[in-house]
Amino acid sequence: MLPVRVARSALGLDVPCADLYVTREHALLIDGVLVTAGSLINGTTITVYDPRELDELEFFHIKLERHNAIYAEGAPCETLRNEAAINFVEYLRSYGHPTTQEAPCAPLLSCTGGRREIRSRFRSAISPWIDRRQKLDVIRDELEERGITVLRDRNSSRDCRVPA
Repeated sequence: MLPVRVARSALGLDVPCADLYVTREHALLIDGVLVTAGSLINGTTITVYDPRELDELEFFHIKLERHNAIYAEGAPCETLRNEAAINFVEYLRSYGHPTTQEAPCAPLLSCTGGRREIRSRFRSAISPWIDRRQKLDVIRDELEERGITVLRDRNSSRDCRVPA
């Protein structure tokens, strides 16, 4: 259960404003839809957390009366939904098990693993010839392109430094 690291500026200029760590199932609000972080992994700016990076990670989950989006490190993220709280013992002690399934504040898109992810990646691969991509595919493709650009810019700025 390694978290996903969303690097600084992965979603836009200074969005997030610092590296953001979320669970794979936690969703970010992008273009009016919620997209799970695990669906956005691109290997450059959105990656699976490397446990050698930090000694310790601490997660904070915010539960509101109704599901909504808030800003975490400047990036719009979802708050905790009822069904996501099942593993949180303290929450269950205080509020009990949810009696209804809470509707998300925006449409929720996810495709992590299995055939759904393979189909999604295939749609992206053939899109230069036949564009059958769905909204999630387009968002992920745009963030992958941004990740490549950010990585290229970082590498070129390192190459341009004058040695002391």
